[in-house]
Amino acid sequence: MAGDVLSQNEIDALLSALSTGEMDADELKKEEEERKVRVYDFKRALRFSKDQIRSLTRIHENFARLLTTMFSAQLRNFVQITVASTDQIPYEEFIRSIPKMTILNVFDVPPLDGHILMEVNPNIAYAMIDRVMGGAGGSVNKVENLTEIETKIMTNLFEKAFENYQEAWGNVTQIDPILSEFEVNPQFLQMVSPNETVVVISMNTTIGDTSGMINICIPHVVLEPIIPKLSVHYWMQNQKKERKPGEVERIENRLKDAIVPVVAELGDAGITVEDFLMLGVGDIIELQQKIDEPLTIKIGTSPKFTAQPGKMNKKLAVQILDTLKGGEEDDE
Repeated sequence: MAGDVLSQNEIDALLSALSTGEMDADELKKEEEERKVRVYDFKRALRFSKDQIRSLTRIHENFARLLTTMFSAQLRNFVQITVASTDQIPYEEFIRSIPKMTILNVFDVPPLDGHILMEVNPNIAYAMIDRVMGGAGGSVNKVENLTEIETKIMTNLFEKAFENYQEAWGNVTQIDPILSEFEVNPQFLQMVSPNETVVVISMNTTIGDTSGMINICIPHVVLEPIIPKLSVHYWMQNQKKERKPGEVERIENRLKDAIVPVVAELGDAGITVEDFLMLGVGDIIELQQKIDEPLTIKIGTSPKFTAQPGKMNKKLAVQILDTLKGGEEDDE
């Protein structure tokens, strides 16, 4: 069967049959192409596209940067948090992959339904507590014997940390994370059914000399209402913000009153530094502009029009002849 591992004797027999002509390699290849059977594991249903996984990775890379800044300021120690991987797996598989005793923070994320789980390696959690209480950031793993004070400090730390989650998701949807449950034993935590697909974002975390992982587990049911917003098209399109009535008109009216410099450039010339130092009163600098050529009109520093010089009401003036195309900042 496809997928079975052949023994060395079977491999030798196969090679012998091919060499003696009892089997034809081309026929085997043709038969394999005709079948084209692919094994599908219903327990590992892939419910997120690669595009959506990339979007979730970008969101959590931003979250990791925000956490790095927050913990660095709060703990006054070297902190580095980066996204290591983003995978979609069954919830049961995620529970089996984390330590038997660890720090589990369950958050509600209204208006979305369901919960998001933040799992923090105990070494990381204890290093944070040690820094908050004035220590050097050492780590011990006695998560099964957490005191009430340690539990309170941890919940406060991670509740503040998850406030940054709202900002990380700001470009996609507005959420209001609320810590709803704190647990240390994954077996007592059943957010979704064992076969439910979840996205697990693993973040490498370093605090001083201590390293560990922070995992964010998001069930598919939580993201289902906003899955269309996780596409590249949604991220790249220009999102028009809702404007108050009359706001556009007020902006246009203010722009109409804005003053911009208009320069009629008669011409230019280039000379050497030596000639410049020798200039005196009465000297003449010849411009490269011919007298019968139109002048260039600049708006600010960008050439926009051509014009011819003249007079109007006994004052020097220019008459616009044409519009220049391709000038800097030209929107036409």
